[in-house]
Amino acid sequence: MQISRQMLYLTIATLITFILIIMFSIFVLVPEAKSYRIKKVEKKAEMLDLYQYKNYEQQTLNTLKSLQDKNKNILKSFDETFDTVKFQKHNKKYFESLSVINISEPTFKKPFAVFEINTSSKIDSPSSFFEFIDSLNKSDWIIGIEFPIAFKREGELIDSSFKMKVYYLDKSAK
Repeated sequence: MQISRQMLYLTIATLITFILIIMFSIFVLVPEAKSYRIKKVEKKAEMLDLYQYKNYEQQTLNTLKSLQDKNKNILKSFDETFDTVKFQKHNKKYFESLSVINISEPTFKKPFAVFEINTSSKIDSPSSFFEFIDSLNKSDWIIGIEFPIAFKREGELIDSSFKMKVYYLDKSAK
């Protein structure tokens, strides 16, 4: 059987092409496929992380909005400047007499300003004092009552004196 020269060249060219394709597959495509699979796994992990962070962000925003809605009066109270006349007018119903004796200069604890108020009052019963404390929680200001609170009976009335601290945002700290 005679093989023509063209047939021999064609067979050799086919074998060389076949060998080159196999070498190309082994040395180029297989490493690239491995690299592709690794990158695909990394991308899935990153997408999972992104999804978890977006969920966390959404939960945090929901919590923030919930807390802002729940505490909107408190947040609004930080912007209010303390007014002694308004304070006395608002709380006069709890006392026979109420006077704001001394207001200290504010001390600044960034971002808040705090000042102390010395008060003296005459009340007809301890329950009116506790009603006053409840009203402070609903007032326009953030006020904390300092201890000790001095009570002294004078006839039908109880004389009381106490210190309060008023907190508000320091607008110069913003």
